[in-house]
Formats: sequence, C-alpha cells, structure tokens
Amino acid sequence: MAHEKDRKNIDDGIRDIILIDKIYQSFEALEDTLGKLKLEEPLFMTYMAKRSFADKVFNQIKHYHERLQAKKYIN
Repeated sequence: MAHEKDRKNIDDGIRDIILIDKIYQSFEALEDTLGKLKLEEPLFMTYMAKRSFADKVFNQIKHYHERLQAKKYIN
C-alpha cells in the first residue's frame, strides 16, 4: 500500500513538472512573439508574469524541501 502511494506521488510530481514546463514554454513563446511585434508594454507585462510564476514555483519547491528536512529530523 505504501509503495502505491509513493508511485502516485511520483506520477503526480512528473505531471506537475510537465505542466510547469508547458506554462514556461508558453511564456517564452509569447515573449518572442510580442518582441517581434515590438509591443513593449505587453512584453514587459508578460516578462513580469513569467518572473512571478517562476518565483512562485521556486518558493513552493523551497517550502517543500524545508518540510522534508524537518520531517527527516522529527522521525
């Protein structure tokens, strides 16, 4: 039973990574298109949205890592 839960967590993590990658690629494509069209204000807004998204993802990873470290010391 615990092995099944571990497998589900791994599958969920892989799915999340794929989704995060697709979102990031979409930001990149949008930035590229807006840059070619010389639409500076939407380009800046897209850049800031991408940066905010990346910050949020990395903060979640950091938080998860800290929880794992704390759990290791508790057990």
